[in-house]
Amino acid sequence: MTEYGRGPGSEPWHPEDPLYGDGGWGGQEPHAAQSAYGGQPQHYPQPQQQYGDWGDGQQGGYDQGGQQYADQGQQYPQQNAAQQQYQQHAAQGQQHDPQGHQQHNPQGQQQYADQTQQQYGNGGWDTGAHPQVPYAGDPADPYGGQPAAYGGEQPDFYGTPDAYPPPEPPGRRRAEPEPETDWDPGPDEGEHAFFAGGGDDDEDLDDDSKGRGGRGDRRGRGGGKAKKRRNGCACLVVVLVFGGGLGGVGYYGWQFYQNRFGAAPDYAGDGTGEQVTVVIPKGAFGSVIGQKLEEAGVVKSAGAFVSAQATNPDGDKIQPGAYTLKKEMSAKSAVELMLSPKSKNNLTVYEGQRNARVYTAIDTRLGVKKGTTKGVAEKEWSTLGLPDWANTDKDIKDPLEGFLYPSTYPVSKGMKPKDVLKEMVNLAKDKYAELGLQAKAKDLNLKNPLQVLTVASLVQSEGNSKNDFEKVARVVYNRLKPDNTETYGLLDFDSTVNYLRGESKLATGSVNDLRKINDPYNTYKIKGLPPGPISNPGDVAINAALNPAKGNWYYFVSISADKTLFAETNEEQNRNREKYLEEQKNGQ
Repeated sequence: MTEYGRGPGSEPWHPEDPLYGDGGWGGQEPHAAQSAYGGQPQHYPQPQQQYGDWGDGQQGGYDQGGQQYADQGQQYPQQNAAQQQYQQHAAQGQQHDPQGHQQHNPQGQQQYADQTQQQYGNGGWDTGAHPQVPYAGDPADPYGGQPAAYGGEQPDFYGTPDAYPPPEPPGRRRAEPEPETDWDPGPDEGEHAFFAGGGDDDEDLDDDSKGRGGRGDRRGRGGGKAKKRRNGCACLVVVLVFGGGLGGVGYYGWQFYQNRFGAAPDYAGDGTGEQVTVVIPKGAFGSVIGQKLEEAGVVKSAGAFVSAQATNPDGDKIQPGAYTLKKEMSAKSAVELMLSPKSKNNLTVYEGQRNARVYTAIDTRLGVKKGTTKGVAEKEWSTLGLPDWANTDKDIKDPLEGFLYPSTYPVSKGMKPKDVLKEMVNLAKDKYAELGLQAKAKDLNLKNPLQVLTVASLVQSEGNSKNDFEKVARVVYNRLKPDNTETYGLLDFDSTVNYLRGESKLATGSVNDLRKINDPYNTYKIKGLPPGPISNPGDVAINAALNPAKGNWYYFVSISADKTLFAETNEEQNRNREKYLEEQKNGQ
């Protein structure tokens, strides 16, 4: 008969199989001559039957490699829940060996010497013998008292969808699949969904695995779960991010090396034929000038310009203003051209210059129609940034007179007249605030800062030498005194007559004729100061108006370029006038 039980060489079908054990193939197999199945190991997918030890003279074990069933507690399959019986040809307790000899066991148990024979109710031998009566259970067998021994239905451990596969003969066993180690977490297990290729493909795989079922599904836990694919776009983004970071570090590292140790990029030659105007603001130094030139396309880098300026002996003499340069010049050529008068495209407002001449110069520099700048000044003067104390008199001829501060300004074609005027006014406003015109007006017995500026314009126009400006300022203040018995409050300045006429002449006419001119600016007729400044005074004239010399002078006359005579009385002034006439005759 075929042996059931655990042999020495058994292997588990699965670690969690409730029928853990070997199907009898590990220890002994029937001889070919004795096998009821033609010498082939038999696979039984039938319901199982529990085996215990037999009492009352039944076998407790087999002599050749047999195992006791009570110790193992194993369950084995049967066909259609049929009871398994062991029949003997002669009588209970007898065994037939190949020679026909019989051996009786004194204890009533049977031993099988060479082979064991097994008979099944639906597939064994039909010998005509009576079926054996079920044996009583062994008290020492822990499984002997179970209700399903022989004749009762046993639970089928291999017939459900969740069952483990039944045992297979050693020749047909396959290796246990290796557990999967390439664990791929999904979004619910810590991996962001962006990096997981979930979607319809995964759902289709899950549906297929559920539909097939069977043994293959149970060969590895989690085997029915499709492995999610990595998102190619996410990987590309990561590569680009890291690649971009490395590229940025390399670029800035190279830039750092170039700035510290390498030569600054530079053009070669004197530039192209294309010209460009660059405005250099006041207070700009080497690197700022270089940046302006680089932005305009004149030089290739500010560093190259700074180096060229440092190597040029006159490099620090570059003045603010407008420069006409060429594009793509070498830094050395740019420095040399900026030091040349040929490149300067500036407009200079001189001390004592009237606005009328400044307007004409702006028109010429900008290349616009004559009178354009004057029209802008008349119409848009209130939008140019004048201080609130300007234009306080209704008789002022030009609100901007005295506010186009003497200096050099960048003026070139393409600029607008309004922008040029606004820059001049802003500079004048800053200068007047710096000099403190508003705070010192009261100390000088003047009504407002505009009168201080008017006095400065008179000093600028009447004085012949800057060394005399403080005395000229004193003459103005003395004539403005109410108790003045020399001129009785009249200034009697030719400069005011020339202003109202728009002229610049020494011979303005006789005093009697001048007193007939009816104009607010005619100081031969109108007492006190004119309504506003008559020119754009410079720093020296303004400081002289703020700090006049001490004296009782009421008159002065310039007999030469470097000599001016002052007098306290009219008689003294007449003598000085004669000297003036003599100098004029000698000069002819």
